[in-house]
Amino acid sequence: MKRLRTGVIGCGKVSHTHAGALSELPESEFVAAYSRSADKAEAFAAQYRAAGYSDLEAMLKQVDAVVVCTPHPFHAAPTVQALETGVHVLVEKPLASSLQDCDAMISTAAKSGCKLATVSQRRWYAPALRVKQAIDGGSIGSPVLGMVTMLGWRDEPYYRSDPWRGSWRMEGGGVLVNQAPHQLDLLLWFMGPIAELYGCWDNLNHPYIEVEDTAIAVLRFAGGGLGNIVVSNSQKPGLYGKVHVHGSNGASVGVQTDGGAMFIAGVSPVLEPPVNDLWTVPGQERMLEKWKQEDTEFFETIDAASYYHRLQIQDFLQAILEDREPLVSGEEGRKTVELFTGIYRSNRDGRPVRFPLEPEDDRQDFDGRFA
Repeated sequence: MKRLRTGVIGCGKVSHTHAGALSELPESEFVAAYSRSADKAEAFAAQYRAAGYSDLEAMLKQVDAVVVCTPHPFHAAPTVQALETGVHVLVEKPLASSLQDCDAMISTAAKSGCKLATVSQRRWYAPALRVKQAIDGGSIGSPVLGMVTMLGWRDEPYYRSDPWRGSWRMEGGGVLVNQAPHQLDLLLWFMGPIAELYGCWDNLNHPYIEVEDTAIAVLRFAGGGLGNIVVSNSQKPGLYGKVHVHGSNGASVGVQTDGGAMFIAGVSPVLEPPVNDLWTVPGQERMLEKWKQEDTEFFETIDAASYYHRLQIQDFLQAILEDREPLVSGEEGRKTVELFTGIYRSNRDGRPVRFPLEPEDDRQDFDGRFA
């Protein structure tokens, strides 16, 4: 099997998840890590018997593919540079914090012929795949109502743990940009493109940060379905993340992607297994308990914090070797950014916004976030 020379850009907490996978996957030879700090790059790389770089141009000459793990507003610059160099790029979620950055990355990938993908590893959860298969197979008729409810908690030590957390310019946003993209991606994967959205956001109980800790939205999908989003970091100690889809024939399916205290990459373990928590497909109602038992037993055999990342990284590497699109392409990643951008703009303008959305090149208010 051909092995791709791989590396990571950014040496923060989540980078260890990627470096660990890249060091073990048969498609990868992990050779390089980049940080603006030479000491940090070298210390990080030494843990994986790779080379550390503080010169990105020099690092990119040594690799075929990289994972970008910088803070969200700083995804675009190294991604574009890598793509222009002929290096394939997987970007940690979300793809970017602005549509301008998304479009720069996607257009550069198209010009270079390189693969661009973004992390959304919950698509590999067995309960999420069951929901997708039920929808695609017509088991619920057509999807007519999609719902995301993500109630979590982030405390002050969390925001103080990295200097970029909690600021518009350094994090790009709050719960919409950092915690909710996984569930928003699943909603779009299940329900399809959005036609119209009305949303609002606020900071309810985190006075020591700039960004939103809570956001809600009502959606109309292009396929005719309706949707509802409630996401928040204001419920101590954290409750759950759920995505539910209700069908035209009355049947409903759903996945609880997260339960208990919310997972923090590189810091805390995944506490509860992802499970199907709603399933009323005719003839399959009794499968719910069976699947819960199977998924719980499987969860106990893996490290869920790294296992699903590994599956997505492997899909990305195989997409390069097979010259196909990865499951979560740059275009797929843009859809999530478009969704949360719509919520910011709707809150700013006090009215619904129509999709698709284009970058606001004539404004400097970061889609209403700076207002």
